[in-house]
Amino acid sequence: MGPVPNVTRADAVAAVRNPLAFIAARWTPHPRTVQRAALAALVMSVVIVVTGGAVRLTGSGLGCPTWPKCTADSLTTTSEMGLHGVIEFGNRMLTYALCAAVGWAIIAARSEKPYRRRLTRMGWAQFWVVMGNAVLGGIVVLVGLNPYTVAAHFLLTSALIAIATVMWQRTREGDGEPRPLVGKVVRQLVWVLVGVTVLLIAVGTVVTGTGPHAGDSSDVPRMDLPMGMGWEDVSKLHAVLAWIVVTLAFALWFVLKAVDAPKGPLARTRELFLILLAQGAIGYVQYFTDLPEILVGAHMFGSCLVWIGTLRVLLALRERPEGVVDVPGPAAEATLTRA
Repeated sequence: MGPVPNVTRADAVAAVRNPLAFIAARWTPHPRTVQRAALAALVMSVVIVVTGGAVRLTGSGLGCPTWPKCTADSLTTTSEMGLHGVIEFGNRMLTYALCAAVGWAIIAARSEKPYRRRLTRMGWAQFWVVMGNAVLGGIVVLVGLNPYTVAAHFLLTSALIAIATVMWQRTREGDGEPRPLVGKVVRQLVWVLVGVTVLLIAVGTVVTGTGPHAGDSSDVPRMDLPMGMGWEDVSKLHAVLAWIVVTLAFALWFVLKAVDAPKGPLARTRELFLILLAQGAIGYVQYFTDLPEILVGAHMFGSCLVWIGTLRVLLALRERPEGVVDVPGPAAEATLTRA
């Protein structure tokens, strides 16, 4: 066992002033470590969606009736609050696990050599989205699970998943200028696919906001839609958008085959198509079986996979070779130290 290095007063001051720079100066992670850290942040962002869905589907949305404490007198759940309190408080605690995963991704990205500023910034972007969503989650509780705030809560998590997916992809490629692997028409088709998928997810939150699973056993108001639209009308619109996404994915796969595209875009498109078929099957089964909670939860998990799959198709349309990396000079390093 080697000797324990001496920690000087200057080291301690540097660690307090900028712990990330202190760690980065003394540790260089393997590229695979950085990739795994980014993947862990992505996985945890999906886990928080699934557990948040479990809170709603078990009627535990107000298991902790206030925020940031669980009750007016207790930071944690109490025995009198029962299982609902445990489920809601457990979901809150998972936010710390998500923060830890994002923090690990930031530390790994910051410590990689050579330094990649854009990669680190994507980690910080995840951190601030998590903080914003934690505050929004508290607002959701304080306003009694207002369905519009619940929808915003889910959409902000979808933004977190998008950033995490891009960061994970960037850890596995270089910092050179992106080179397109397909033509402009194909790229435009994929952007249409991304746009319709975003609309599909947004309408899905409206389906939730008008549906029977309000998140609490009490009478939680549902979304009041114009023109007398109800849950079944929105569900049908959601299904139409889903079929459009499926059609676009199949058309994209056909076009990629026709133009003899590289294996990467073809493989990602095929994966997305299979995810969409599975997600559609779950959606129809849950619709015709009166929305059993387990299938609704599976559908929420599937929506995350659809979003990740769509983004991976978009990211597969170009490659980033190794290139000139963004290494900060002394002035930039000083700025980072002050941050």
